[in-house]
Amino acid sequence: MSDVKPINPIVKQVLELGPTILFFLIYLRIKEDTFVIGGTEYTGFIVAALVFVPILLVAMGILWRLTGQLSRMQVFTAFMVIFFGGLTAWFNDERFFKMKTSIVYGLFAVLLGIGLMRGQSYLAYVMNEMMPMRDEGWMILTRRLCAAFAGLAVANEIVWRTMSTDAWVKIETFGFPVALMAFLMWQFTALQPYLITDETDSDT
Repeated sequence: MSDVKPINPIVKQVLELGPTILFFLIYLRIKEDTFVIGGTEYTGFIVAALVFVPILLVAMGILWRLTGQLSRMQVFTAFMVIFFGGLTAWFNDERFFKMKTSIVYGLFAVLLGIGLMRGQSYLAYVMNEMMPMRDEGWMILTRRLCAAFAGLAVANEIVWRTMSTDAWVKIETFGFPVALMAFLMWQFTALQPYLITDETDSDT
């Protein structure tokens, strides 16, 4: 019982990944520049981070217009980008934008962990219609994804605290998303026996 409108998968990918890629390209273009706004000097990184906010909101608005729905994860991530983008501008400190990634991944891990402690898989509530799976499979995936998010949060803290801004931008743009996508693909393959199919339903 979903009101989600069909959308071209390529358009969907462009709208979801485009803002991050644009942030990366803008950063590469202006990373050596300094901008004076309202009498305050801002680095190219901070300006790129601020420009990223409206780009993300426009992309999400288009996605919502086309599909009629945004996931809770997308809304939460947008809120965090706006909040930490604002802190970055207000304090003129790029560390706020960098630590945002740690907090987002960390909160995802905490939320999934809370569900696990209650004997529930919150992932099932969000994704069960998209990928029907037995409860045992959801619990396995939730435990593993909880650990993966926690690992990414720790990894981001290590990267932004010990490496250059250039390195962080590249890892944030490509490294973490690719690692998470590869992990999910591996899990979905490994958990195939738990998927509910028409044949499975007919046997039960």
